[in-house]
Amino acid sequence: MDNGPRGAIRQRDGTSYAIVPRTPAGIVSPEHLENIVKVARRYNIPVIKMTSGQRMVLVGIKEEDIESIWNELGMTVGQATAPCVHYVQACPGTAVCKYGKQDSLGLGLEIEEMYQQMDLPAKLKMGVSGCPRCCGESYVRDIGLLGTAKGWTVIFGGNSGGRPRIGDTVATDLNKEEALDLVRRLLDYYRKHAKPGERTARFMERIGFEAIRRDVLTFAPYIPLEKTR
Repeated sequence: MDNGPRGAIRQRDGTSYAIVPRTPAGIVSPEHLENIVKVARRYNIPVIKMTSGQRMVLVGIKEEDIESIWNELGMTVGQATAPCVHYVQACPGTAVCKYGKQDSLGLGLEIEEMYQQMDLPAKLKMGVSGCPRCCGESYVRDIGLLGTAKGWTVIFGGNSGGRPRIGDTVATDLNKEEALDLVRRLLDYYRKHAKPGERTARFMERIGFEAIRRDVLTFAPYIPLEKTR
């Protein structure tokens, strides 16, 4: 991706490309939707596909059209291969859902804004769910947050790929500030100790949860140890 056109992914045919505009927490404005429709028609883009990360991928683009399409979209790149935060998946939470216990949409947008530019050892995905129904798929994301009536549960090391892994529950019943602080601590620890290209699932399999308990939770006195695994 770094050696090709900006924000473009070469496709199976070897000649066409796909792009993924950034849509924080799956939110798309009417203006962005109108721009996507306009460029799809103007440049004869054959496929617009919704992804599991609440994004739209535009597929079948000619290389010479990519830069013009980005300029006309007026949207930033949603990373698909780079070692950084790719997206924060979030359910509606208390914004509109009758089952919502916490403001997952608001927290998801805040977290994506905080970490979208962070360099990491490998790609990283986050899921924020506003209730235990877990529509944000928090347990199978690198960083997961799940809302309950008592606060936030923070989960680390999940993966839904070819080697799936249920993430470890690091702490429960946290308020928003505590949850954000713990996410920061986990990301800092991961950045410092993970190998290049090592996703959080493989990282946790290598170091074990006791390392997190010892090196991360020890310095977070607001988290009672009995709340951890």
